[in-house]
Amino acid sequence: MSETAATAVMPVIRIEHLYKEYLTGAGAVPVLHELDVTVMPGEFVAIMGPSGSGKSTFMNILGCLDVATRGSYWLNGRDVNQQSSDELAHLRNQVIGFVFQGFNLLPRASLEDNVALPLIYRGVKRAERLARAYEMLEKVGLGQYRYSRPNQISGGQQQRVAIARALVNQPKLILADEPTGNLDTHTSQEIMALFTELNQRDGITVVLVTHEADIAGYAQRLVRLTDGNIVYDGPVEHAAEHLESTA
Repeated sequence: MSETAATAVMPVIRIEHLYKEYLTGAGAVPVLHELDVTVMPGEFVAIMGPSGSGKSTFMNILGCLDVATRGSYWLNGRDVNQQSSDELAHLRNQVIGFVFQGFNLLPRASLEDNVALPLIYRGVKRAERLARAYEMLEKVGLGQYRYSRPNQISGGQQQRVAIARALVNQPKLILADEPTGNLDTHTSQEIMALFTELNQRDGITVVLVTHEADIAGYAQRLVRLTDGNIVYDGPVEHAAEHLESTA
């Protein structure tokens, strides 16, 4: 790639001087302090930090579920601060795929219908929705369970369904919040291998929050937060002293 072409690549995430505080009865409580973060297409980034470090607040802002008190945030080239509520909903649906610790599956719906759910908000017709949902279930190795319900499969399989749902809109970015927090070690390894495959094979940008050093070790880059400040941002292999457990 030429230097000109390389410099033309647009970040998926660009944050400048991001500051967040919450107002309480005792006054303003700062949570994030003037953060600067850029995530390029195809990166795999782990966010770590002890309880109270601000990582959950940071993830909520990245997912357009919360807003910063001040500072700039561009998501896939769009200034988040300038978007209306409807435009933010569109960004969440079109650009971001969410994966949560608790799976958040509809218990009475089939796995296929769970995966197809984000397509309803795009007005995709049912036949196409189900076809794309089945394709995503196949991608995560669960096509044969398309008509099953969440309580008929294991926790690890439920998380795979949640990942399939995150993928169904072909997002630019997957945000995963403690995606292995409810899983045993072996199943966690399988889920992280799937994230790695999606990142390396399909080029999907992945940003995940974790307090587990072995899970962060799957990423290429580590961002470590302490008291709302970034204390490390660099390659995982150079960050041994920052990869201790923060449970």
